[in-house]
Amino acid sequence: MSTGVTISSISDYAILGCGSVGYAVAEELVEQGKDVLIVDRDESRVESLRDQDLDARTADIREPEAADLVADRDVVLILASDVESNKRAVEHIREIDDTQFVVARASDPVSGDELEELGADIVINPSSVIAESALRALESGELEYNAGKLAQLLEETSTRLAIVTQDSPDPDSIASAAALQAIASHLGIESDIIYLGDVGHQENRAFVNLLGIDLVQWDEIEDHAVYDTVALVDHATSGEMDLPVDVVIDHHEPEEEFEPEFVDIRPNMSSTSTIMTKYIQEFDMNVSEEVATALLYGIRAETLDFKRDTTPADLTAAAYLYPFANHDTLEQVESPSMSPETLDVLAEAITNRDVQGSHLVSNAGFVRDREALTQAASHLLNLEGVTTTAVFGIADETIFLAGRSKDIRINIGKVLEDAYGEMGETAGHSTQASAEIPLGIFTGIEISDDTRDTLLDLTEEAVKRTLFDAMGVEGGGSEGSNGN
Repeated sequence: MSTGVTISSISDYAILGCGSVGYAVAEELVEQGKDVLIVDRDESRVESLRDQDLDARTADIREPEAADLVADRDVVLILASDVESNKRAVEHIREIDDTQFVVARASDPVSGDELEELGADIVINPSSVIAESALRALESGELEYNAGKLAQLLEETSTRLAIVTQDSPDPDSIASAAALQAIASHLGIESDIIYLGDVGHQENRAFVNLLGIDLVQWDEIEDHAVYDTVALVDHATSGEMDLPVDVVIDHHEPEEEFEPEFVDIRPNMSSTSTIMTKYIQEFDMNVSEEVATALLYGIRAETLDFKRDTTPADLTAAAYLYPFANHDTLEQVESPSMSPETLDVLAEAITNRDVQGSHLVSNAGFVRDREALTQAASHLLNLEGVTTTAVFGIADETIFLAGRSKDIRINIGKVLEDAYGEMGETAGHSTQASAEIPLGIFTGIEISDDTRDTLLDLTEEAVKRTLFDAMGVEGGGSEGSNGN
């Protein structure tokens, strides 16, 4: 159906059947300045509506007469509690005019289907509407309760709050920490954003530098006892810190069993940045440009620019942040300059690529910056015909491997877990993952200048064969092609 106009521009409405639902709708439309005609068979109800200065007529909505009364209206809402009456009303309206926009009330999915078959443009089920409204109210109430509890806990900080990110923090972890730091500042609490590993990925370094986010390396802190409140944000473990954890906020279930005073873990959201945006809104804060930009980028990075596992909550959070963010900064973060080390690793990975079908595995050799492996894996994913990549290199007597996939049939996180889970540590999900494997597991050879090349050859064959097997590629890693 096409009326040639939008609903917002329509001014002529009719309501057939004016019980409690119809009356509530009529009140709202009249308040918006709309012209509303009400039709109901109950004479006393019609008189009562007229006493309230509403345009009401007496007629049985099951009869053709009612359809005639509303024939000049652009939109007809059929809202009687009796579904059989609503069906007759739809039938009579469609016999006269198939261009009117008709909204009809159902009682269940079956009657809803029947009303649609009769010609209703939109079918509403009050029970479903009430349930959805109740769930939204529950979510809002839960957030309000959590925000109050979080504020109370943070305000008990007497010295300083430690906000702990992932060991090698990604944009979602950094942004979420920056948001919690802003909330703490809003509550008058001093805090530091702390990481235990390193900020290696160039995109992440650009992210931190351009937004002016101050991160503190745990080992560089002289007195750890200064932190009497500890919050883990988008972070799985606190084992190396040896401090009790008070707050955990994440969109993944933690690997450890914590017993903090405050926990907000929401696997139904795609990013912790989304959760922190909700808290920013609940605290009714003026979000700064830096924090808004960080959170927006955190959501975009975690959802691959809304192409992976995106939820309505992610979209509404992004829509809220969008006007406050600096989009020039976002563009700079997304296109950082490539270091000579990364360029060398990428060149080595391109030269040594082994392509089996749509799967590519490459050995980047000995590397100094292992974060360059993730960038190489992402770049190689752009090769024609390639849907899954894995790039590995050796550093600190460890094999580091980065995997990427855009193949919906493959969960690269599970592939790496199957391949190397018993040998080393793996982490990740369906589109990106990583693995760390002790070098000695494959060779048993002690590393020295004389054995480096031998180790590289032995490692390449073993890693590729194991990985191709886990990907389900027959004969993988033996007679590979470099794509030339």
